[in-house]
Amino acid sequence: MDYFSKPFLIRYCETDKMGFVHHSNFLKYLEIARLEWLKKKGVSYLEMEKNGIIMPLVDAKIKYIHPAYFDDLIKIRVKLEKIPVVKMELSYIVINQDDKILCKASTTLCFLNSKTLKPFRCPKFLIDAFKNKIT
Repeated sequence: MDYFSKPFLIRYCETDKMGFVHHSNFLKYLEIARLEWLKKKGVSYLEMEKNGIIMPLVDAKIKYIHPAYFDDLIKIRVKLEKIPVVKMELSYIVINQDDKILCKASTTLCFLNSKTLKPFRCPKFLIDAFKNKIT
């Protein structure tokens, strides 16, 4: 269930005064990789929202190992830890162009009804998509 995102360049505006990518940007990078992974699985987050399914982030952990810099080319490994029930747990490894690990992270998202904001079980179409290998 591992997926590697398409590589993308770190932009200058994402760095701080020290020349490092600001730590807050890593959450954005994880989201980019997560949405790309879902799309590759045939799941449109936009369509899910139109159908009343939202997936807010309820937990995030990031262990920073090595700084990222402007013009680094990074990619992100996304791994579904287990088939979800009410929550979806993912782990990530962010790697630069030299295959150096920049950080390791995990996120937990839950499935909510967009009108009631009540949690519900992971829809069958998502479970089916998660069980299929990425082509």
